[in-house]
Amino acid sequence: MKNVLLISLLLLSFNQNILAQKNTSEVLKQLSAKSDTYGEIAQKIWDFAEMGYQETKSSQLLQSTLSKEGFRINKGVAEIPTAFIAEYGNGSPVIAIMGEYDALPGLSQLAIPEKKSAGKAAGHACGHHLFGTASTAAAIAIKNWMKATKTKGTIRFYGTPAEEGGSGKVYLVRAGLFNDVDAALHWHPGAQNAASAGAALANKSAKFRFYGISAHAAASPEKGRSALDGVEAMNNMINMMREHVPEKARIHYVITDGGKAPNVVPNYAEVYYYARHGERDVVISIFDRMVKAAEGAALGTGTTMDYEMIGGTHELLPNLTLQKLMHDKLSEVGGMEYTATEKEFADKIALTLGQKEANLETASSIQPYKTVAKAFGSTDVGDVSFTVPTVGMSSATWVPETPAHSWQAVAAGGTTIGKKGMMIAAKTLALTAIELLQNKTLIQKAKVEFLEKRGANFKYIPLLGDRAPALDYRK
Repeated sequence: MKNVLLISLLLLSFNQNILAQKNTSEVLKQLSAKSDTYGEIAQKIWDFAEMGYQETKSSQLLQSTLSKEGFRINKGVAEIPTAFIAEYGNGSPVIAIMGEYDALPGLSQLAIPEKKSAGKAAGHACGHHLFGTASTAAAIAIKNWMKATKTKGTIRFYGTPAEEGGSGKVYLVRAGLFNDVDAALHWHPGAQNAASAGAALANKSAKFRFYGISAHAAASPEKGRSALDGVEAMNNMINMMREHVPEKARIHYVITDGGKAPNVVPNYAEVYYYARHGERDVVISIFDRMVKAAEGAALGTGTTMDYEMIGGTHELLPNLTLQKLMHDKLSEVGGMEYTATEKEFADKIALTLGQKEANLETASSIQPYKTVAKAFGSTDVGDVSFTVPTVGMSSATWVPETPAHSWQAVAAGGTTIGKKGMMIAAKTLALTAIELLQNKTLIQKAKVEFLEKRGANFKYIPLLGDRAPALDYRK
């Protein structure tokens, strides 16, 4: 009798595994079948080209898409009008998928292989129109799989605005909205398909504002105190400071307001600064020195100064348990093949990048798995990664060798090249989440690694402090 019961249980388990595999295959088919639909959504967000915290139409479109699929929508979370959470299911495990949708200022571009503005204030030079859409597609596919297999758990989409300098996710983390999540998934548009361990620089950013006294610059300059002098004095000191900071630190700035007319001593000027390094404690130290430089500049020019924290993000904490899983799923999905028309477009883009023709091998293949990465940019995903085990990937949404934040990235992102890469990401996210929903042992292993790497005494302190969301930082 015991043997009969054991055999029955084994057969039940076997049949469940077969059913799960069949339904997983169905997930990929369904995503492929809806690629045009998701391509249209991505194109609309590409056309909206809304900057950080201004993504009203983009956010609403994704909310509407998820709501129609049975997701419960929580709007305006963390005091951010364009942030939202869409949820399906109940109980654990809770799998989060992040989606971004903000554009970059000054990078308007038509979807053609030559530099030509679309006449807008911004452009999707980082591909976030694809990011938010692919994550939405993945969440819906996972929901459909959960219904078909009657799998328990929760799939949760996080609509996260203003990644480009606005640190949107930090406010969601600070509000505790990730505290019950078991694993968080994300991806990013790029020039190749890869799911190796990621890295990112910690970052603090602020706008330094100087206040002086206006006067006629020729008739009575002695009566004036130039706010622009304050900005330039600060910039000079920061540029001298570069010699005396750790080698891998990065400091950059733009003067956002330097006065209105040469014959008027500016009574107001503003400079916008970033400080970055692979360790947040180093960033904090550098930023504190920058504040001292600003104070000295104000003292020396007879002006006054204040500053507003705009953003602040942690470095990225990799989780190799999840990373290897995502790499395996990306390898299962595979790369993409260019059509003749796409190849012609790519070759023209390649010429603008100093190449004779596009090397499409990185689009059709998957990069080898690596456990160590070099950090270049920053992302507010870093704060999520110090809150919950987090994993990410990139897919070839741009012509190979295309740099992010370029007109070439905007152009490709508005074509079928970008949309094909987007669907690779959607499929990989879906397969990764489905595996986690079935394999609680894997989640537990990821949590053990997470706690070991984060450290026993870790206490989360947001680098942007307790300020309210910087909703007007792009205005």
